[in-house]
Amino acid sequence: MSLRGGDPAEIGGYPLEARLGSGGMGTVFLARTSSGRPVAIKLIHQQFAGDDEFRIRFRQEVAAARRVSGAFTAAVVDADPEAEQPWMATTYIEGDTLAQRIDKKGPVTGAELRRLAIGLAEALRDIHRVGVVHRDLKPSNVVLSPEGPRVIDFGISRAVDQQTLTMTGRVIGTPPFMSPEQLQAPRGVGPRSDVFSLGTLLVYAATGHGPFDADSPYMTAYQVVHEEPSLGPVPVILRAVVEPCLAKEPEGRPSADELLVLLRDLPADLGGTEGDGAGTDVAGAGRTRDVSTQHHLETTRGAAASTDPTVAPAAGPGTGTGSGNTSTAIGLRLRRRWRPVLATAVAVAAIGGGAAALNAGALGGNDGDKGNSVAAPVAALPGGFVPWRKTVQGGRPDIPDELRCVARGDALFCGGGSVVATRIRASDGSRVWTAKSPGVPVQGMHLVGATDDTVLGYRFAAENAPQGPPREVVAIDANSGRELWSVASGAQSEAVTGRSQDALVVGSAVVTVDSSNSRFEARDAHSGKVLWTTPFPAGAQCAPVKAGPQLAAMCAKNAEVNAVEVRHPTLHTLDRASGALGRPLAVRGPAVPMGAADGRLVLLQKDLGDTESAGYDGVARVDLAARKVSYSPLPRSYEGTPGMVDGTVYLSGQTGLVTALDPETGRKKWSRQTGVDGASGPVAGAGALYFSSATGRVVALAPGGGRPLWTTNPQADGLTGEQGASPRVTVVGRAVVVAAAKNTLFAFDTQKPPKSG
Repeated sequence: MSLRGGDPAEIGGYPLEARLGSGGMGTVFLARTSSGRPVAIKLIHQQFAGDDEFRIRFRQEVAAARRVSGAFTAAVVDADPEAEQPWMATTYIEGDTLAQRIDKKGPVTGAELRRLAIGLAEALRDIHRVGVVHRDLKPSNVVLSPEGPRVIDFGISRAVDQQTLTMTGRVIGTPPFMSPEQLQAPRGVGPRSDVFSLGTLLVYAATGHGPFDADSPYMTAYQVVHEEPSLGPVPVILRAVVEPCLAKEPEGRPSADELLVLLRDLPADLGGTEGDGAGTDVAGAGRTRDVSTQHHLETTRGAAASTDPTVAPAAGPGTGTGSGNTSTAIGLRLRRRWRPVLATAVAVAAIGGGAAALNAGALGGNDGDKGNSVAAPVAALPGGFVPWRKTVQGGRPDIPDELRCVARGDALFCGGGSVVATRIRASDGSRVWTAKSPGVPVQGMHLVGATDDTVLGYRFAAENAPQGPPREVVAIDANSGRELWSVASGAQSEAVTGRSQDALVVGSAVVTVDSSNSRFEARDAHSGKVLWTTPFPAGAQCAPVKAGPQLAAMCAKNAEVNAVEVRHPTLHTLDRASGALGRPLAVRGPAVPMGAADGRLVLLQKDLGDTESAGYDGVARVDLAARKVSYSPLPRSYEGTPGMVDGTVYLSGQTGLVTALDPETGRKKWSRQTGVDGASGPVAGAGALYFSSATGRVVALAPGGGRPLWTTNPQADGLTGEQGASPRVTVVGRAVVVAAAKNTLFAFDTQKPPKSG
């Protein structure tokens, strides 16, 4: 929908492209960030801007949306509740709403219905776990994205620990999808009110109408409070789960966690209604379960089964492959609680065509990741290790940027934002020393690196500093924290390579770009002695790139760098001993260096097209010695955060989908939907791949095929949906250290991860 006369050209610095829709409280626009990322901006109608009560509600909406992880919701990108006309920007989720889907294609059926139900229950679980009650779950607030359903619009949500606003004379909500207590006593609405609404949504999805539909909203509200739901057309197996959700009293309904367990136990094909004779088809017997259900069924090797249905350590001997043999303790309790109605439902479905057997031992596809594979031995914990959590105070408390860390033995060196570098004991998180930065940091620039005796980080000058370098690379003695030397640093790497990394540690040396962005400079990391300098090619600007043990330079013409549109980069060998530049080798751009695989530099190619999207649509492999470049297209354009480890490229989507790609062929190896949105990674170690978001939420995946091992809860209040971030996890033996928003660091034993729930 195009913009209309009178619509603003931009909101909060975001240029508007189109109208997405308008409602009673505001208008939603499609806009773009400066990097080209699409966002949805909700602009409150002018008539409500002066309403103090409404402004309070909008502040609560922004706060509630920020608290939710974003894996199953639209993550908040930016907001200004205090603006003359308040607004909030969230990640743009492409896809029809559930209401639009039903209107276009009719009811949802079979495996698609089961996936929708599980996805919505996962969304509700995450919303409730951070203490938020949505209070307006309805078809128009569910977007069916390619990666699964997403719940949007927290306009009347509230934190469980907040008082509900008294909206005098107004019933807030949508009657066909409201709970009885929401209609009768809104101040008493809790999480199980959302469960009731979810039950109505599932009926609507399966049948095209709600369980309490009537000719008027008043009659609908009456039926919600007093009458039994109309469930005849609902598939009988799903009906057994929906009925408890629609109990009139909240205590009679399952929690979101309990509901998720029940839904995951349903067969892949939900079959038909009791009257139509349809059931699950016999061909479905023995089929693989959905990936989203798999991690619930696995048990820990050599340990008791987890009582948390969302934490799934690796399977080992004794893990059954038949339905029910590997259920967790909580799952067994829940199935016993509703066993009579579930048993009846399955029996009826079996009469129609046989119940599908559920295979808990396989994950689907030929990805080589078997559930019963023996885990590789892992390293020991740092001596005296205890789980810990710390906040590192930098030189600018008003800029709590994220840190990044490297490990040297049991010593942990971290830096970023207003912290040049800090040394922390990996065993307990205690600090040995900290060097602070007084100025405003550049986003994405963190620790440079460390050698055996030296740590290198970035320092940014204070705004009121006298004439001096705005940015420096600083060398610090690893043992004492004493500054050894510093040198002014350039600032063009992001334009050239897509990464904010203007300096690299190479062996015992550090390679930097000079402050005029005209040459490379190599120094001994500890003494600062200049080893060599190499000017850039004429009319070009360059950035250092690591290609395994090799060092390379990636360069682009000044005009393309200045336009931030590098489409024709060149690569040069860069001799580590002398700094000599090799002949230019042209590659297609824009391209982001990922690292080396089989001795060749791997580049991901961006697909800018005409829409300036940030997707990646190809992979290039560069043999610098043979001066040969080969290209492979990716199966489709992928948006998200790239990373590479052990010869595999990974892309982490905004909404938690992790895709593994073969850099040799561009083919997809596997993909897994995780509960960690905006994750960066991977980092390999202790038998797993780790991805983590700005909130400190971590998911561990099996390296072979991405089997989910465990997921943790958020640990910090950070924005989700970020793209392009560098990995936040550092492996120290059997422990992992995670860097989250607001300079938060925490560490835990990978064999005893924090429970999710």
